[in-house]
Amino acid sequence: MQQRKIGELTVSALGLGCMGMSEFYGATDDAQSLATLEAAYAAGVTLYDTADAYGFGHNEQLLGRFLRGKQGRVQVATKCGLVREAGQYARRIDNSAAYLRQACEASLARLGVERIDLYYLHRLDLAQTPLEESMGALAGLVREGKIGAIGLCEVSAATLRRAAALHPVAAVQSEYSLWTRDPEQGVLDACRAVGAAFCAYSPLGRGFLTGSFAGTGDSADFRSFNPRFAEENMRSNERIVARVRDLAAELGCTPAQLALAWLLAQGDDIVPIPGTKRIAYLHDNLGALDVRLSGDELARIGAALPPGVASGARYSEAGMAGLDA
Repeated sequence: MQQRKIGELTVSALGLGCMGMSEFYGATDDAQSLATLEAAYAAGVTLYDTADAYGFGHNEQLLGRFLRGKQGRVQVATKCGLVREAGQYARRIDNSAAYLRQACEASLARLGVERIDLYYLHRLDLAQTPLEESMGALAGLVREGKIGAIGLCEVSAATLRRAAALHPVAAVQSEYSLWTRDPEQGVLDACRAVGAAFCAYSPLGRGFLTGSFAGTGDSADFRSFNPRFAEENMRSNERIVARVRDLAAELGCTPAQLALAWLLAQGDDIVPIPGTKRIAYLHDNLGALDVRLSGDELARIGAALPPGVASGARYSEAGMAGLDA
């Protein structure tokens, strides 16, 4: 398994996003999810990404079952700061020192570990809580050995630089893919300036870039109310799928492998964390590690799928809270 660095952590070049094993993408099956986690482990995946908000704690509990006996051989990333009410998508942001400590203790218990390797602020609300208070609380958790490293999600370049001046930031996690190129507008440069790795979530465009998504009538599926998957935008975005499919065919790989290989080629400090609950998709994604793209091929892909190519916002209005904080 190829490896990359996140701060002092050495992780697999592709991580595994675990969110969909608990909610947001239709029906879930714990047995199927645990089998997929074990298959990832057998294939050499060491970075597993979750959050306390996924499934209202269920996702961390599920991952905790998988982690038994594997401590020291895998790295766990989880997040805090988003507060949700059971059965609702609506959320609020709490970055207060008291809440972060409470959330960390709860995550440690659900995961069944003594230390979280990488602990992210899931979203920031700088108007409500000064950055100094949040970073100070996280730094305290590092000193106590409860977390190994600090990460930030969906932050602006300016906020990242401010945070890194208060305490080292090991990673930034934001959406980045062939149809979401926002991090290229300053955040990647800021990561490199402060020595933070970049973990790319939704690197397959929530499954859309693979060409396997055919729409959903499932109200439990996040995509049913995501603007990019609205009917009027889907018609426009189908051209993106066609371009990815054609390029992948030319290069002798699958669409998922093309999308992930393109991301991996954007820098050795980028770690994509594609999510799946199915073993077949897991192995398809891991095949991206064997795809080598030349400079000319990367240029062709970039020209075919330039920044701004997608139609529709990447979140609903409620989901936009805390983005680019």
